[in-house]
Amino acid sequence: MRHLLSAADLDRTTAIQILDTAHELARLTERGVKKLPTLRGRTVVNLFFEDSTRTRISFEAAAKRLSADVINFSAKGSSVSKGESLKDTALTLEAMGADAVVIRHGSSGAPHVLAHSGWISSAVVNAGDGTHEHPTQALLDAFTLRQHLREGKGDLEGVEIAIVGDVLHSRVARSNVLLLHTLGAKVTLVAPPTLLPVGVETWPCDFSYDIDEALTNKDAVMMLRVQRERMNAAFFPSPQEYSRRYGLDRRRMNLLKPDGIVMHPGPMNRGLEISSEAADSEKSVIVEQVTNGVSVRMAVLYMALGGNEISGDAQ
Repeated sequence: MRHLLSAADLDRTTAIQILDTAHELARLTERGVKKLPTLRGRTVVNLFFEDSTRTRISFEAAAKRLSADVINFSAKGSSVSKGESLKDTALTLEAMGADAVVIRHGSSGAPHVLAHSGWISSAVVNAGDGTHEHPTQALLDAFTLRQHLREGKGDLEGVEIAIVGDVLHSRVARSNVLLLHTLGAKVTLVAPPTLLPVGVETWPCDFSYDIDEALTNKDAVMMLRVQRERMNAAFFPSPQEYSRRYGLDRRRMNLLKPDGIVMHPGPMNRGLEISSEAADSEKSVIVEQVTNGVSVRMAVLYMALGGNEISGDAQ
């Protein structure tokens, strides 16, 4: 695997290989091995044109745990804010000898441009592009589902999950639909008509406007953040009405199977798409998703850079 630009790039075998590698890396971490020599001498650049906390820190932690050198590049306060193009930024990174570039960009398709432009020779990992995709988030979500519903092994054949909320603006939803379908899960998208994208009927999933019906006997629910910063129109009457019709509370949470789990990619709007009672419940694995993100991103960097054999020897 050279680049990771889209969840659609992953066939079932490759996706399971990444999840298995992440499982092994998580196992080593649990044994107290905090740093592996696997990517020693490699340089990973976090190139973030959009604000991020979880994803940037997660990739930074992942690279450092594999002993890579890390350069964090923020568009704010950099030459980009002075008008530098993506091409010139890429050429600068190439001159610095970057082995991998983790990019988050507000424009859909920017990671694809970077990977296929010929400007750089490094591996490119998409950390979120516009409203398009976020493939490592889908991988960590699949990893979390597999840990709880498949004891950390195999695919997700037969697992049923509802993804609820602002699908229209969600790169997480797009990547999850693609990857979970590849792994054999059955996905149902749930949202008001105004927050479902045009052409959703062509996606490899079902969709519904009725959250209560969609959650009944599901293995998991993933609540999506209402991305008000991307909205320039009235997509729903009021926050109160949205929460009443599409918010997750304890009653709706209990429609899941007895061992069903509650997920959220974060950050959460508590009291809007999810109540604090649901977010902090015994079914919630939201904090665990953050932990799993580091192991999954370690696996992605390891496979993209063809690192040395994974060893449990602490460094």
